[in-house]
Amino acid sequence: MRIHKLAAAAALGLGALGLSACATGLNTQVSRYQAAAIPAGQSFYVVPATAMPDPGFYRYASMVSQQIEAQGYKPAGAPQVADLLVKLDYSVDQGRTEYVRDPYYGPRFGGFGPYGGFYGSPYFSRYGRDPFYFGWNDPYWYARPYGPMGYGYGFDPFYDGVREYTVYKSFLDLDIVRRADNAQLFQGHVQARSRTDNLDKLVPPLVTAMFTGFPGQNGETVKITVPTK
Repeated sequence: MRIHKLAAAAALGLGALGLSACATGLNTQVSRYQAAAIPAGQSFYVVPATAMPDPGFYRYASMVSQQIEAQGYKPAGAPQVADLLVKLDYSVDQGRTEYVRDPYYGPRFGGFGPYGGFYGSPYFSRYGRDPFYFGWNDPYWYARPYGPMGYGYGFDPFYDGVREYTVYKSFLDLDIVRRADNAQLFQGHVQARSRTDNLDKLVPPLVTAMFTGFPGQNGETVKITVPTK
């Protein structure tokens, strides 16, 4: 029996997730549910949640195994002898194109037409501030794709104040069950939006987010930014 329908967490809306650049960090939304404390020292084995796992599954399963072992549990040699089975699933969608009009574009905010206006833009105030400054749905997480360092200052005669980019939605699910009776002990769900669909760049920070503050408060949904390369 599932502890909680993760559909309730999904109802919070992937559309409410803020974009995050892999050059700085991945913004994630983490929901975790726990039936009871799992005694430390029990053995575990990470298995795919689907019949046909991704080719990179065992690499990502190793990351999860390291995280669980750090929590005081010991890896088993095979699923048949483990006290706990850790079911892992993850994916990223095909992406969709989104458009954002920059309300700070124009002479009123420190620039003149296509010349921009860096000192009146949100990018100028971004230095040293919290990544959720504009909220979870920050449309200015990415700098304009021109100018030194790509931060939107400099001349671009073709910039009209509207930016276009592709957004990918990714998730990672982690279920821990007792092997003897398949009782659900822990259920976690991490979701994020990014501008990459590269699983090798997405899964590691999603795993890190899952185990940040693990196991967390039962039923709580938190926002976690994971620094990335």
